[in-house]
Amino acid sequence: MIENLPQNCQSHFGRPSGTELPTGSGTGSKNLTQNCQSHFGRPSGTELPTGSGTGSNPLLTVDGLKKYFPIRRGLLARVAGHVRAVDDVSFQIREGETLGLVGESGCGKTTIGRTILRLLEPTAGQVTFAGQPVTGCRGARLRALRRHLQIVFQDPFSSLNPRMTVKSIIEEGLIIHRLGDRRQRTALVEETLRQVGLDPSYVNRYPHEFSGGQRQRLSVARALALNPRFMVLDEPISALDVSIQSQIINLLVELKERYRLTYLFISHDLSVVEYISDRVAVMYLGEIVETAPSPELYRNPLHPYTQALLSSVPTMEPSKQRTRIVLEGDVPSPSNPPAGCRFHPRCPLAMDICRHQAPRTLRIPSPAAATSPDAELDAHVVRCHAVEKRMG
Repeated sequence: MIENLPQNCQSHFGRPSGTELPTGSGTGSKNLTQNCQSHFGRPSGTELPTGSGTGSNPLLTVDGLKKYFPIRRGLLARVAGHVRAVDDVSFQIREGETLGLVGESGCGKTTIGRTILRLLEPTAGQVTFAGQPVTGCRGARLRALRRHLQIVFQDPFSSLNPRMTVKSIIEEGLIIHRLGDRRQRTALVEETLRQVGLDPSYVNRYPHEFSGGQRQRLSVARALALNPRFMVLDEPISALDVSIQSQIINLLVELKERYRLTYLFISHDLSVVEYISDRVAVMYLGEIVETAPSPELYRNPLHPYTQALLSSVPTMEPSKQRTRIVLEGDVPSPSNPPAGCRFHPRCPLAMDICRHQAPRTLRIPSPAAATSPDAELDAHVVRCHAVEKRMG
């Protein structure tokens, strides 16, 4: 029996017992105890979390998040400045929703994901998950909260311990959180492998025995084993061959629909972001410059930087061809960002005010907001003086 689970094998997310095993692949339920047949600790009869990305209550709220890295110089390693990797970022994600986060390399996307999960300590700001503060949590409270928050790293080759077997890698989180005995954990590991499309007989193999796509499936299985509600997907397909990328994306979409997962999807591939995301946030030099529902952003980008990004996306349809916008110059250093609008040194629409005053946040009603129960969250949000001037 699982001594550390609540009575009636209630799941570690407080989901009551009684649900049947998800249909799909495998018969791992034969190895689990009666009334505790779910491979992710989702016991029999449990209802999945309410909401499918359309509710008004956000699952994750990020408010004024900042992450500065000190620059140390001299014999005494005194702080001579800071790299402003993430600078006053705010957004919300509803349960069951996927928020795509895009931007150039070095703009702070990965730092946001890791800071949300407390893999990096924030310099300032608040992160709230399901009404509970993530920032400021310590010890047992933080450990319990982390069962709900998982991450799939970019590189499947370096994110898996080469000295651990598949079973040890996936089982590690279950052991840390004291879930199940050895027999039950083995059954959970085998069923988790089935759910990500891998043969349970692989449990005693090592990471070097797998292809890149299979390793990324292992990374997904490791994150999924603890029954998370929110996952950070940090460029999960960028290190894979094109032929494998679609398999991983389809797997992530299938798992999201089956278990009502919530994703923060970080990527450079704008076509993939359009396919998988409900809303998209565009980052530049540590700041979010535009956020909108995915169809609205790709149909009507407002910020000059977003327009330049989307103009680089190749398309086979002549009717959807965009005029290529080539940005001049390099991205400024995050240790010494420009005054005013941070994009103005490269912006083709830059005005004098852009060089001295930071743009304010504009909320523009979008078609999605017109039918949404939360019009503010589905609004088209942009920070740009040129857009403000054009709208009067």
